[in-house]
Amino acid sequence: MPPSPTPSPTPPTPASRRTVLGAAAASVPALLAVAGPAAAAGAAQAEPVAAPAPSAKKAARLPGGGDLGPNVIVFEPSTGGIQAKLDEIFKKQERAQFGTGRYALLFKPGTYQGLNAQIGFYTSIAGLGLSPDDTTFNGDVTVDAGWFDGNATQNFWRSAENLALIPVNGTNRWAVSQAAPFRRMHIRGGLNLAPTGYGWASGGYIADSRIDGEVGPYSQQQWYTRDSSVGGWRNAVWNMVFSGVEGAPAQSFPDPPYTTLQTTPLSREKPFLYVDGAEYKVFLPELRTNARGVSWGNGTPRGTSVPLSRFYVARPGVSAATLNQALEEGLHLLLTPGIYHLDRTVEVRRADAVVLGLGYATLIPDNGVTAMKVADVDGVRLAGFLIDAGPVNSPTLLEVGPQDASADHSANPVTVQDVFIRIGGAGPGKATTSMVVNSRHTIVDHTWVWRADHGDGVGWETNRADYGVRVNGSDVLATGLFVEHFNKYDVQWYGERGRTIFYQNEKAYDAPNQAAIQNGNMKGYAAYLVADSVNTHEAWGVGSYCYYNVDPTIVQHHGFAAPTKPGVKFHHLLVVSLGGKGQYERVINDTGAPTSGTDTIPSKVVSYT
Repeated sequence: MPPSPTPSPTPPTPASRRTVLGAAAASVPALLAVAGPAAAAGAAQAEPVAAPAPSAKKAARLPGGGDLGPNVIVFEPSTGGIQAKLDEIFKKQERAQFGTGRYALLFKPGTYQGLNAQIGFYTSIAGLGLSPDDTTFNGDVTVDAGWFDGNATQNFWRSAENLALIPVNGTNRWAVSQAAPFRRMHIRGGLNLAPTGYGWASGGYIADSRIDGEVGPYSQQQWYTRDSSVGGWRNAVWNMVFSGVEGAPAQSFPDPPYTTLQTTPLSREKPFLYVDGAEYKVFLPELRTNARGVSWGNGTPRGTSVPLSRFYVARPGVSAATLNQALEEGLHLLLTPGIYHLDRTVEVRRADAVVLGLGYATLIPDNGVTAMKVADVDGVRLAGFLIDAGPVNSPTLLEVGPQDASADHSANPVTVQDVFIRIGGAGPGKATTSMVVNSRHTIVDHTWVWRADHGDGVGWETNRADYGVRVNGSDVLATGLFVEHFNKYDVQWYGERGRTIFYQNEKAYDAPNQAAIQNGNMKGYAAYLVADSVNTHEAWGVGSYCYYNVDPTIVQHHGFAAPTKPGVKFHHLLVVSLGGKGQYERVINDTGAPTSGTDTIPSKVVSYT
């Protein structure tokens, strides 16, 4: 039956929401060895070469540029058998939720006829032009949920970027949940965010995209759209947030639950690979203030172009020592698709360094090390990779800035974009705190920090992870923050003048009983805590859900906790009990109505100061 304009989702059940799936899909064989030609140094817009940092070793200098590896598959309009190759990869990746295959499908500028690129797990598809309109499909880039009986709540870890689509039937289907960004896309038609049959979905994120027609979220529980243009937006379920979106619906929370900001305070789009003639380059978009609409609408986007020869092109099997050597020698890092085991921390110490992953390149810290640390320097860009916790507990998995970071980065902030963190699911993993942000002015633009609730190596103590994201730095902005299932606090905010635009959270499903989550005299740990020492903080469009399926009698006092001060402001909050498996007593602090028994109906607070 077609949905009504404002459907209410049926309360999820263990079988229908995120059922435990075993690890799937062994590593897949190489498909095509694609030679990414080493780019000649220098270009009209090329970044000036930084002097390399001194190295303690006299090792031979590492080369820049080179082959992009076997799991980067590059197409051009004259390539034969494109559809067959797309289908082959999709067949491998459709169900491989915790598999080891990783792919980047890259399309050179031109027009492609009659394609339907179905995108599975750990697969990225992207155009190689400076503008999305340089690479046009007369066809579709599709995500559906047939593999999971029409339930899209596990359609994670896939992406589409930098393409123009003319959908065959006028509307493209992109039915995803977390960690599935849709960036720099131009849809010359409509966009459907629900699976066939309008089954459940728990997404999602759009940025820097133009959808000429209507966007239909239908059954999507929540969504965040940033700095884009839409021809219309059909409906809302729980939480739809827009910032800097031309054509967005007017603000109307709580009914319908639209949160609409006319601009995004600060944004700097994700770096991307493109071709300039025969040369590969990486484009680094410039910082925008009070951004609205797409960054590429009036021709060539503004920013800096860096030749591939300035990047160390890493392949799985390379050591952390080599990655660090490349950074010390003044190279950026391009992580080609695959899994990288790290026996030591990757140290990003140089201002303006870029670490860019392709095809969900995955970093696994061994022996309890931290996967990556960034110094207190300007302009570092981290983008497009997954950090998977190892079986030995890491104190942290990603640190942006050292503990005593204090430098002013307002003119050139660090950006963390499409960097995802996972604890468990692909096997046992542990970390005390997943992401720590110490550097001031950092922009965290779309992250999913997830303690797994299904897969292998999952259990209250098996994949123990007490804290998700901790922000110590001042003036940090989060746009599209997804943090779920941590044993204690999901987000802790200690820095001044922090801002969050859109937050999605689920409390840990697997808490064994009330005592396991007891926080002193408080029932449960807040999903989002602003420390009592903070004087200024602001958040828009924030939601927390509970689904205590092990012990449905558990009570969570509130989803959000913050000091009551004039400078601390929350706009448009909600908490939801999914099918009555656990309850919230309040929304924020002692404010807001309790959740409503077995009815999956949000309890909302419009404003809290």
